[in-house]
Amino acid sequence: MTPAVSGSTIGDDGLGRPAWAAVDPMLREYYDTEWGMPVRDEQGLYERISLEGFQAGLSWATILRKRPAFRSAFMDFNPDVVASFTDSDVERLMLDAGIVRNRLKIQATITNARATVALRDEGGLVDFVWAFQPATTPRPTSIDQVPTTSAESIALSKALRKKGFAFVGPTTMFALMEAIGMVDTHLLDSHRRGTSGVWPH
Repeated sequence: MTPAVSGSTIGDDGLGRPAWAAVDPMLREYYDTEWGMPVRDEQGLYERISLEGFQAGLSWATILRKRPAFRSAFMDFNPDVVASFTDSDVERLMLDAGIVRNRLKIQATITNARATVALRDEGGLVDFVWAFQPATTPRPTSIDQVPTTSAESIALSKALRKKGFAFVGPTTMFALMEAIGMVDTHLLDSHRRGTSGVWPH
């Protein structure tokens, strides 16, 4: 692998990726197949919000490695099921070595399931979140040009908090927007730039 002058790392397959996705096979697979692709189903979006919340203060690689355990612990992130979790479920999850055992984050995941269910009366989580898609997207040529927040992520954070969501700060919401294709922060020389169908190359 060789760093390109413009910022991407050229892999052994000749394709450009950011450094974070260039070495670890798991992260490379995630970058090549999932990251930045639109998520427009309630369960999928609730899962992404949950995992981004768990990621706060940790590396995404840690969360991705634990994702199968998270899915098992939170019933595939079915909002209706998680919304019915009780204090005893919290205690059970605090003993689950497969996930991140952070009481506040576990409680937030349950809180957010309930908020997701409640939002159905107002059109649902998907339409609510995607309403904050910006009119333009960044066009970074290097990682240091990729923002960590935006006016839209700040607004989305405030709006979700008003609806009862937790662990949805502006930086976490910008990471969500990147992950689900609401913004395209692929480097311009990345082989994934423009592949979401949401934004032109």
